Amino acid sequence: MGAPIIRVQGISKRYRIGGPQQRVEHLRDAIVDLLAVPFRTLAGIGRPPAASEEFWALSDVSFDVERGEVLGVIGANGAGKSTLLKIISRVTAPTAGRIELRGRVGSLLEVGTGFHPDLTGRENVYLNGTILGMRKREIDRKFDEIVAFAGVEAFIDTPVKRYSSGMYVRLAFAVAAHLDTEIVLVDEVLAVGDAEFQKRCLGKMGDVARSGRTVLFVSHNMGAVQRLCTRAILLEGGRLSAEGDPRAVAGTYLRGPQRVRYQAARTGGVQLLEADICDPEGRPLPNPLCTEPFVLQLRYVLPEPSPGTRIGIGILTPDGTPLFTSNPLDVLVEPPSAPGEYVARVVIPGETLLAGDFHAAVCLWNQADILDLQEPALSFTVHPGPSPLYLQGLERKGFVQVACRWEIEAAAPAGHAGTLR
Repeated sequence: MGAPIIRVQGISKRYRIGGPQQRVEHLRDAIVDLLAVPFRTLAGIGRPPAASEEFWALSDVSFDVERGEVLGVIGANGAGKSTLLKIISRVTAPTAGRIELRGRVGSLLEVGTGFHPDLTGRENVYLNGTILGMRKREIDRKFDEIVAFAGVEAFIDTPVKRYSSGMYVRLAFAVAAHLDTEIVLVDEVLAVGDAEFQKRCLGKMGDVARSGRTVLFVSHNMGAVQRLCTRAILLEGGRLSAEGDPRAVAGTYLRGPQRVRYQAARTGGVQLLEADICDPEGRPLPNPLCTEPFVLQLRYVLPEPSPGTRIGIGILTPDGTPLFTSNPLDVLVEPPSAPGEYVARVVIPGETLLAGDFHAAVCLWNQADILDLQEPALSFTVHPGPSPLYLQGLERKGFVQVACRWEIEAAAPAGHAGTLR
């Protein structure tokens, strides 16, 4: 095996919070600073700078990526995933350490950067493709494939400011996904678009991987990481805490602290605000019993009329594999679409889950977009309780209890066969 296509050696990245930011000195910056001096003095900006705090987004991270590998990068928000990809793509420089790259890099970090709202979809394909390093001849050759992949053929000559957010992102992803580079960096772009488009995105990423190119894939979607990636790393607090098989690393991440309550800061959009695990009377229930029903109580907001908005849940195994999903339409309940805050109560029947650890994902979506996906929103442990399944103290394999029908009767005589009991 040759040298790794990506070698990350002792990478650290420091940011300063609350004080003057250091920046790269160019002639333009020096002129702007000189002209700004009188105005800063009048505004009192010339006073001694406030004390700043140091924040290390990454601390001594090292790993190799072999040619043709698909590496998943997972971790909680703020763990340093996006910072790592920005350093590898040379958007920002590390404070310490070094990166060795043996191939051209294509980045899907901030999909849609470079799109101009007043230009048509056609014009933006050429503009964005050029920004991403594609030649006009290459864009000409791939143009029809890009537009078909995005599904915007009917609107390709319409200014993108008239596109829905889903159409905008689909076209931007399609351009970036058709780059021919040895290394592809992907950061959470699969968190947008409808289910069909996400399936196409995953398919495209699979095609990229099978073509022998190297992919670094950042995502909170553990199912996608396990399907696409050959190896995974886990970042926690800016440090590399685990690496290896994607299923094992995802399990390590999901087995973090129990999350029996979820709360989110308001964004102004359609979103999940709170999620709790309760008993049928609404009292907090951090550890349900496998014999008793329990409730997922979900509070969400629609800030404006939102026809077609759906809410659903998924119950996941410790490594993120979905066990089952449910949404109101399963029981012929039409979700509301008028502006307001709503509380959904999802009753999980008793004798459904075996004792063990589980996660609950919550999703809000419509036909065009996934509006909010929290995977997982909650993590919890189901206890055995007075279940006859556990009376002998034996460990049960699996995750769900199925009420199978059993019948045992004496077999017809056949030689010296015994009797079944």
